[in-house]
Amino acid sequence: MAARRGSLPLVAVLLALLCCAEAAVRELQVGYYAETCPEAEGIVREVVARARAREARSVASVMRLQFHDCFVNGCDGSVLMDATPTMLGEKDALSNINSLRSFEVVDEIKEALEERCPGVVSCADIVVMAARDAVVLTGGPNWEVRLGREDSLTASQEDSDSIMPSPRANASALIRLFAGLNLSVTDLVALSGSHSIGEARCFSIVFRLYNQSGSGRPDPNMDSAYRRALDALCPRGGDEEVTGGMDATPRVFDNRYFKDLVALRGFLNSDQTLFSDNARTRRVVKRFSKDQDAFFRAFVEGMIKMGELQNPRKGEIRRNCRVANGSPSPATPKEVAAYRVMDF
Repeated sequence: MAARRGSLPLVAVLLALLCCAEAAVRELQVGYYAETCPEAEGIVREVVARARAREARSVASVMRLQFHDCFVNGCDGSVLMDATPTMLGEKDALSNINSLRSFEVVDEIKEALEERCPGVVSCADIVVMAARDAVVLTGGPNWEVRLGREDSLTASQEDSDSIMPSPRANASALIRLFAGLNLSVTDLVALSGSHSIGEARCFSIVFRLYNQSGSGRPDPNMDSAYRRALDALCPRGGDEEVTGGMDATPRVFDNRYFKDLVALRGFLNSDQTLFSDNARTRRVVKRFSKDQDAFFRAFVEGMIKMGELQNPRKGEIRRNCRVANGSPSPATPKEVAAYRVMDF
């Protein structure tokens, strides 16, 4: 993944997050809710399993929420917040709008937890637990999650736009982004393996098929048979909301994603670039394509490290993951549009 802009706001946000963390972070613990809400992790997994039974794709969408939450000012549940008349939410950021989904699964989890243990489990922790469970339920590794986060009081569409990557990102930019969050090249490649499950829209790849880098031609780093299949799925001028699997086994968490990259059958540019454009990431892709256990170990390590990113500001335990406690109701679409054009 790569920063959408290599601008000063990105640098400032990352420095604030990393420099202040030592003084203000909360100590996360395995079994944090053992006394206050001992059934918490079981409730989360049960709801995620029900969601998967209703729609197989939903668990990949739930897992993706952790990336989009933690990368923007730490794992604080800010990505879950709806816009209000005075705040543009991260859901409407460039990388998220019409793309992030399954927020209703988090709502269902929160409702169940509030019924059992009101005011105890944070939305930020729900995202981390649900992401782990999405991996486990689709055949991936299991791990113990460290919990104890608070929920942010606000969200920032501006910060999300400055930080979150574009599907067009190249490997070098992705390496820089991850390094700014103290995540290594191995972390980058392993965490990109989250695309082992789930689907992405034609909107994210039409440039690869018809106008890579403004050339008017398809991406040369694409298997010809695979390109023909994508041409049929995403024809020029077709419906860009149509989705396709990000690897050949989009319902199973495995290392097929890396095998596909080696075969030049990566769906997103930001995936294929890891094999085609950079020697450092290519070495890791090759290793994971041959050794699923190595991928699983590195993925768990990367998820734990990413989960340690925290927002140093004082937060709360939201009663409703979509709004801060005591906040006005979420904005209507008309109010959001009006807020965007206000002159501050």
